[in-house]
Parts: sequence; C-alpha cells; structure tokens
Amino acid sequence: MKSPRRERREKLPAPPSPSPEPGSAKGDPERLYVITGGPDGGERAALDLVTMVVACSTPSPTVQPEQAAILRLCRAPLSVAEISAYLRLPFSVVTSLLTDLLATELVESRAPIVRAVLPDRSLLEAVMHGLQRL
Repeated sequence: MKSPRRERREKLPAPPSPSPEPGSAKGDPERLYVITGGPDGGERAALDLVTMVVACSTPSPTVQPEQAAILRLCRAPLSVAEISAYLRLPFSVVTSLLTDLLATELVESRAPIVRAVLPDRSLLEAVMHGLQRL
C-alpha cells in the first residue's frame, strides 16, 4: 500500500491593501489641515478625553461634514474620546471641530460626573456602632 503523497499548493497572491475609509484620516495630513483650519486652528476650548458633549440642535447645511457627523452622534451625551473613535479622527482634530461648534452654541460640554468621595471613616464607624446597638 502506498502512502498518500502531499502536493504543494501554489502560493496565493497577497490580498490588496485596503484603501482608506472615508472617515479615516490615516495618511492624509492635508485633509486634517483643511478640517482644522491650519496648523494652529486658533484658540481651542479646554476639552479632555472624558469631557461630555451633547448636541443642542440638528446640523444645518452650512456646517462641515465632520461637524454634521458630530452633531448627529451627540444626540445623546458622548465623551470626546468616543467621538474621536467613532469618527476615526485624532483627538486634536476633534477638539478643533468641537471648539467651533461650542463657539456657535451648536453643542454643549460639561465635565463628567465624578463619584462622591468616600465619607469619613469615623462617620462610618459611628453609623455601624449605632446599627449594632439596635
């Protein structure tokens, strides 16, 4: 009985590299320059990654496409990090776009709600002793 013989398969050609998606800014610094309005983009609002943003109105035909996308996304509050991830744009570009939207009062921003600090240990002990006496 003959053992089965293995045949070599031809090597398949590598799949073509994916073209950049419409929302992707990778490899396109000129597009980012146009979106932000230059190297500076002027003075920016004090926003960080966890700042919550909510839209105040629907997008008008005069806003940039990226700003219209932000307004549609922010019907419910979203953090700046989430907006950046959904749009696949760098944080600095999103901050520049949000600065323009804040100036025209199309969006509102606020710091995230911080959990209250823990109560003082002595207060917790007093409550615990009071409950033990019951």
